[in-house]
Amino acid sequence: MASRIKKQILFVALLSVFVLSLFPITPARADESPNIIPTISSFIESVEDGNPKALRGIYVSGVMAYPIIQQPYGNPAYVSSEANTITQFSIASEVGNIGLLAHNYLAGANFSELKAGDVIKLVYGNGHTKNFIVEEILQYKATNPLSPYSNFINVETEEFLTAEGLFNKVYRGEHHVTLQTCIEKDGNLSWGRLFIIAKPLNRAQIKFLKQNILDI
Repeated sequence: MASRIKKQILFVALLSVFVLSLFPITPARADESPNIIPTISSFIESVEDGNPKALRGIYVSGVMAYPIIQQPYGNPAYVSSEANTITQFSIASEVGNIGLLAHNYLAGANFSELKAGDVIKLVYGNGHTKNFIVEEILQYKATNPLSPYSNFINVETEEFLTAEGLFNKVYRGEHHVTLQTCIEKDGNLSWGRLFIIAKPLNRAQIKFLKQNILDI
């Protein structure tokens, strides 16, 4: 009985994140000032705090350099309203993966600039970094954007998924990072969902990048 209740609580929480947490409480627009990307070394210095277990930053050369904060305990639907901040999704951590959330009118606006093959560098509090490579970019239309029970349709393949099925697809499985934000269309900021899936670099990829003098 206890495990069943826990599963129901988890399901309700993930539904609220998919449909409600990334929807703005008040209308807002992204800061249109130039996005200046610092060097990786200076970025690491700006976010490290000595905690080796805490994820503190995300860096993609030429695309983004944002600090990462964790959700308040017991609030898996929380997403930062700060313009240049990304939030770590606690429920993704519970299933063994890394979920990163941001509003599409704030830091999430940069998610759409990512493409397959981009290297995502995650920075921990002690300055240690882990590298992931973007392998999938998924876009889903919400059949009912304002409902916590909305289903979703893949924009390219027309694959139909429930909210629970979509959660399982993008957050479960072998170790990976998922970046999530909303897709705006026709003035609706929560029309759909964008997911960027990145997996750890393997040895061959690391060798290739080093040979091409890329900072990893």
